Amino acid sequence: MYKEILVPLDGSKRAEAILTHVEELALHFKAEVIFLEVVKPQVVYSSINNGVPDIEIQQKIIDEQVKGAKSYLSGLEAEFRKKGISARSLIEIGSVVQTIIEVAERESTDLIALASHGRTGLSHVFYGSVAAGVLHRVDHPLLLVRAE
Repeated sequence: MYKEILVPLDGSKRAEAILTHVEELALHFKAEVIFLEVVKPQVVYSSINNGVPDIEIQQKIIDEQVKGAKSYLSGLEAEFRKKGISARSLIEIGSVVQTIIEVAERESTDLIALASHGRTGLSHVFYGSVAAGVLHRVDHPLLLVRAE
């Protein structure tokens, strides 16, 4: 049923709440797991440049985030491979929700599995939700687990 499972992560323990579910599904269906971390670019302004965005500093920040993501995801890949699960990682730069959807399409995944931080009320309004954004815009099967 599932051959490719996309697992968007952000490095947090909350996001990792999905991993036990993904592990069971991958073992049961002999599916490949694709770990995804999306690096969201941030505009950095420099007072030295009269308030103009500092592209050099922005690139250094992105490079550091990508380096951290590679290290984090390669560790997860190794853990899953030890358990006999085929796994690989992708690191993308862009808008988190849009990038998850684009990667799911590009990789022809059968399932997107992610943890919701479970925000409700005003915190959901102010901070938004990646899970809600994906849920409302994707046409792939979606496994959502509420993280505590």
